[in-house]
Amino acid sequence: MHHYPTITDRKIRIAVVGCGRISKNHFGSIEKHSADFELVAICDSNPATLEEHKALYKVPGYQSMETMLEEQQIDAVALCTPSGVHPDQAILAAKHGVNVITEKPMATRWHDGVRMVKACDDAGVRMFVVKQNRRNTTLQLLKRAVSEHRFGKIHMVHLNVFWTRPQSYYDQAEWRGTWEFDGGAFMNQASHYVDLLDWLIGPVDKVQAMMSTTRDIEVEDTGVLNVRWRNGALGSMAVTMLTYPNNLEGSITILGEKGTVRVGGMAVNDIQIWQFDQSKEYDDQIKNANYETTSVYGFGHPLYYKNVVDVFRGVAEPETDGREGLKSLELLIAAYLSARDGKTISLPLEY
Repeated sequence: MHHYPTITDRKIRIAVVGCGRISKNHFGSIEKHSADFELVAICDSNPATLEEHKALYKVPGYQSMETMLEEQQIDAVALCTPSGVHPDQAILAAKHGVNVITEKPMATRWHDGVRMVKACDDAGVRMFVVKQNRRNTTLQLLKRAVSEHRFGKIHMVHLNVFWTRPQSYYDQAEWRGTWEFDGGAFMNQASHYVDLLDWLIGPVDKVQAMMSTTRDIEVEDTGVLNVRWRNGALGSMAVTMLTYPNNLEGSITILGEKGTVRVGGMAVNDIQIWQFDQSKEYDDQIKNANYETTSVYGFGHPLYYKNVVDVFRGVAEPETDGREGLKSLELLIAAYLSARDGKTISLPLEY
C-alpha cells in the first residue's frame, strides 16, 4: 500500500472544478476550514458561470482544467462536475500529482470507477469520494448501534426515497437524466441511500431490481430493489422522484432480533423508532440528533472536509476513499444490470 505525503506546515491548496449546484457546499466547507484550506483557483466550462464565481471568490478562473493544473500549485481538486466527467478529470489530476475529492457518484460506469482508483494509486495521490450523509448525527448513531451488534441478527431492512423532481429539474442542464453523465434516481438523487446498504448492513450478496421512467429522460425516475446480504439479512428499497407535490421522505427501517429502528423525515433526519432490548447511555441523544440533521444535503460537507484536512495533516485515514466509493458504485451497476436483464445479479461484479 502507499505511503502518502502529508502537508503539515502550510495551508492545503485547493481548486474547485465545476461551479454548479453542489459547488456551494464545497466553497462553504473550504471557507469554514479556512485555517487549513486556501482556495487557489476555480474551473468551469461555462464562461458566464466562471466570471460570476471569479468575482465572488477573487481567485483565478479557468475554462480548461489542464491549463489550471499546469499553471497553479495545487494540492487537491474538488470535482463538482457532472458525474460522468469525474473519471477523466480525476485521472488528469492524478497525472499532475494532485489529490482528488470527487462528488458522488464517483463515476457512472463500473470500469470508469476502477480506472480512477487505479490512476490515483499509480500516481500515489489520494482520492476522496464525498459521502457527506454518513456524517449526519442520526446515521452516526445508527452506525454505532449496528457496529455494537445491538440488533443481534438483522432480519429485514427497508429504505424509502419518496422525493420529487419536476421535468424542469432535468431540463436545467443537458447532462441531467442521461446514462453517460448522470445516471438515474438510484445513482444520483438516492445514491446516499444506496450507500447505506453496504456501509450500515455489510457486504451484499445479490440484488434484483425493476425500474421505470415517466419523465422525458433516458434514465429511471422510479424503481424498486431487493437485496440479500451475505450475513443473511433481506431488504428492499423503493425510490421515486415522482412524489406529489413535494418531497415526502427518505427513510431506513432496520428490524433485528433484539432491536427495531426507523429513521425517517425528509432525509433520514428524524429518528422515529429506537427500541433495543438493552439501553445504552447514548440513547438519550436521539432528540439532539434529530435537531442537528435538517438540510436535504445534510450538514455533512464541512464535516467531510474535516476528515480530508485530518488526512492531509497525517492524523486520520480517509472515511471514504476510492475503494470505499466503489462499493456503492458496484451496487448501483448491479441494480442497473438486474433491471435491464430481469436477472438476479450476484456480487462481486468481478474477481
